[in-house]
This record gives sequence, C-alpha cells and structure tokens, in this order.
Amino acid sequence: MTRGRTSSTSQHHRLDLIALVVPEPTARTTGHGHHLSPEHVDIVERCERSPQSIAELAAGLDLPVGVIRVLVGDLVEDELVQVTRPVPPAELPDVNILREVINGLRAL
Repeated sequence: MTRGRTSSTSQHHRLDLIALVVPEPTARTTGHGHHLSPEHVDIVERCERSPQSIAELAAGLDLPVGVIRVLVGDLVEDELVQVTRPVPPAELPDVNILREVINGLRAL
C-alpha cells in the first residue's frame, strides 16, 4: 500500500493521531481517478461522511497508524484532503482568565 515508504514524501505535514482529515470540495470529482489506490479512495469516502481523525481512520480501515499517515500524506499532497491540526496546549487560553471574564460578565 505504501510501496515501502514509512512517511509521505512531503515532511512538512505533521499528522497527529487526533488530527482531523477533511476532504477538499474537489475530492469528489477528482478523487476517484485511476491513480488512487482503493485505500486512498476509502479514506476520502469515509471523510466525506464526516471528518475523521487519523486514529479513527486506522481503526475503521483496520490498518496500522503508520500506513494511514503515509496514505493521508499522499492525499494532502494531491490536494484531495486537508488536515486540521489540534491546538497545542500552550496556545489554549488559561482557565483562570476565562473564569474571571465570566465572573466579570455576571457582575454586569
């Protein structure tokens, strides 16, 4: 399936287990071409129903996570899917600040 590859040819895509795979609008018309493997097509079809995480795709297709990462990387390079990365914990707002904002709004 991966032709011996352990990662996609493009290294700038970091595919976390919880990263969501969302199909591009053009995936439906161009995604079922002859250059895609059946596994690539399965990934696109599953994501058309609802966005799927890398872990969900691996479990649903009964394939190792490493294989799913390579296949999704191929689809990203072909511009058939987008991968939304989770927000790093350092970029999340502080819970204490949010509580103070809520308390301030209640005081109004």
